[in-house]
Amino acid sequence: MSFFGKNIKKIRGVKALSQQAFAELFDLKRGTLGAYEEGRSEPKIETIIKIANYFSIQIDDLLTNELTVNQLLKFKGDLTTYAEDVKRERFASIPCITENTSSDYITFFDKEGFVKELPVMQLPLNPTKEFRGYTVSNLEMTSHDKGFYPKDIVIGEKVPNTIIKKLNNGTLVFVIAEGKLIFRRLYLTKGNAVLRADHKNIEDEEFPISEIKELWRVRYVFCKRIPDFADHVEDKLLLIEQELMKMKNRFSE
Repeated sequence: MSFFGKNIKKIRGVKALSQQAFAELFDLKRGTLGAYEEGRSEPKIETIIKIANYFSIQIDDLLTNELTVNQLLKFKGDLTTYAEDVKRERFASIPCITENTSSDYITFFDKEGFVKELPVMQLPLNPTKEFRGYTVSNLEMTSHDKGFYPKDIVIGEKVPNTIIKKLNNGTLVFVIAEGKLIFRRLYLTKGNAVLRADHKNIEDEEFPISEIKELWRVRYVFCKRIPDFADHVEDKLLLIEQELMKMKNRFSE
């Protein structure tokens, strides 16, 4: 018989934590915690480890011995104030548009309930800003075997419509406009937005800036494969060699 339920109930008593407050510390539902305490349900090993580490209690002690108040006070000398003092790092939760949800996103992008149902990535970004993930599904942003491939993920920061005109030409973005969700480079001309692919055989998409429903400026990229840095270095060396040849030719004239 596990003593886990009795022990976490006793920890709550020492800490003066309600079931709700204790449950929130470990991303549990209050009802789930109640079931643990009453012995109606057993926790996952991940939950046991989290609680044991949080209070610096040996897992064996937490599971196999009924802990006394004096024992609990010996674990973590500041047990009675630790939960209040700790600063829990909060990662930004980023809804991610996948290949399966992209068509629905075009229709329901402004519906909070729909966005909350999207898959979520948690990243150490500024939680006060609004981000969106986008999963690449085609080869439009490839050129000479470089660029973005299907299953790569880009993270975009939302750009208000009033700021779009201030973006630099060539900025990577993904936008909703004219019933499409498009990931390309942005170029601005005469009040229009031109979305240009890196692949030379893909035609530009152009429409008035006023038709843009949403625009996300790409800030971070996660590649499904390891980038080929060797080719990148060779390109740089070739460029340097070409520049040196130009300089040599100018001096020889």
